[in-house]
Amino acid sequence: MNNTLAQQAIDCAMNGNWSEAIKLNQKILSSTPLDLDALNRLARAYAELGEMDKAKISSAKVLKIDPFNSIATKALARWKTVKKGEIGRSITANPSTFLEEPGKTKIISLLHVGCPEIIAKIDTGDKVQLDCHCHRVAVATMDGKYIGKLPDDLSLKIKNLVNRGYEYESTIISVDNSEVKVFVKEIKKGPNMGDVVSFPIEKIEYSASTRADLSNGNRGDTTSEEE
Repeated sequence: MNNTLAQQAIDCAMNGNWSEAIKLNQKILSSTPLDLDALNRLARAYAELGEMDKAKISSAKVLKIDPFNSIATKALARWKTVKKGEIGRSITANPSTFLEEPGKTKIISLLHVGCPEIIAKIDTGDKVQLDCHCHRVAVATMDGKYIGKLPDDLSLKIKNLVNRGYEYESTIISVDNSEVKVFVKEIKKGPNMGDVVSFPIEKIEYSASTRADLSNGNRGDTTSEEE
């Protein structure tokens, strides 16, 4: 039964139905109070509704059971600077958003990450936007708050492609106090751009070597058995 309830709770979270997600996770915990996944989901749902005290209590329960639980540890670290009622409903991506497509998607670590107060309010699955400037491409929340910027080489490439009609969708794929990664996906190709891809597949360099006794046609001595 809990597996069914867990899936329903996950579906509610993915659809931004946080109130129903709370009810379902509480129902799971009523029968299995040590369910760490349910406690972490409950903490996230409370946080999305701005009920930070309850969110922190749920995460603290997780760490009491599992002191090394990375999800709860990162959540509490992010929420240190967040006050009650500050986190509202975020725009959360569908799981299919993260399907990788060669040439069209890329996971990118952001540079010059923004202030901790902003980072504390974003989470995996949140949709974000690319903001093209003259010399850089910044990543911002949907209401325009700066999160970080793309590396210079990718900034230049994406800025040029955007100018040629390309469109992109960006989603937070992981976040902690020191690092934020985004999943960038090409959703529209510019007109008359042929086979120009946004993110060429990186080639792996191989160094071939040949045994000395096999070079220049010299196969070495054969055994009497081979003869």
